Amino acid sequence: FIMTLYDELVARGLIAQVTNEEEIKNMINEGKATFYIGFDCTADSLTAGHFMALTLMKRLQMAGNKPIALIGGGTTMIGDPSGRTDMLKMLTREDIDHNAECFKQQMERFIDFGEGKAMMVNNADWLLKLNYVELLREVGACFSVNNMLRAECYKQRMEKGFLEFNYMIMQSYDFYMLFQKYGCNMQFGGDDQWSNMLGGTELIRRKLGKDAHAMTITLLTDSQGNKMGKTAGNAVWLDPNKTSPFEFFQYWRNVADADVLKCIRMLTFLPLEEIEKMDSWEGAQLNEAKEI
Repeated sequence: FIMTLYDELVARGLIAQVTNEEEIKNMINEGKATFYIGFDCTADSLTAGHFMALTLMKRLQMAGNKPIALIGGGTTMIGDPSGRTDMLKMLTREDIDHNAECFKQQMERFIDFGEGKAMMVNNADWLLKLNYVELLREVGACFSVNNMLRAECYKQRMEKGFLEFNYMIMQSYDFYMLFQKYGCNMQFGGDDQWSNMLGGTELIRRKLGKDAHAMTITLLTDSQGNKMGKTAGNAVWLDPNKTSPFEFFQYWRNVADADVLKCIRMLTFLPLEEIEKMDSWEGAQLNEAKEI
């Protein structure tokens, strides 16, 4: 039994939801996917939460697929509502451009950018030029308010204003633009993005009559169901000036015993056979797993 890339993603517990399993399997196993992951640049560093997306991009790139890192220069101006009860603070264009540059430097340590390899694209390039009336004419009819209201992220925030709806339309429009400009046929994102991602596949289907795919990654949560990658309410940053290497090491060293193997599966490139052997580890040996 030769394990394919898709089998490996399943075995590592990375896949939450997919639009069409058979097609996605074939595409990524054969290296035929041009896929994107969006990064809103609300800070000047990526976090441990983004790290999982980077390792996923790397796994897919190693299998011959082509990653597009989409920097949300346009979307960050609105802020992503999903899963938050507070509105994000509005950033200036200069803040956003600076943050995007920081992201790129961090990503280049994991992902191979360059001619014919991974690309970095900024959605400010098309979103900031849009004319509202033209946008309504072009995509407004493709969205059902009922479907939007059913999306989980809106239910909690009904009274919070109109930005949320626009966020879904902008994210869908991004996918539509990337599909046309770069032949991007797949989007990956956290599982809290599912409704927004389906919005994009639906827009592409309605406007272009073509199929595009979406797959969500399991969120990295601890056994209590809390999102990992934050300590005492602060993000664990990938920038050593914001989270020192010592603090970064301590964070993973202090992971609960119940969560170690899950983290190793999701975040490292250790072969699964080696990880399976750790299943029987206890006590001091588990501490060694945390250090790994």
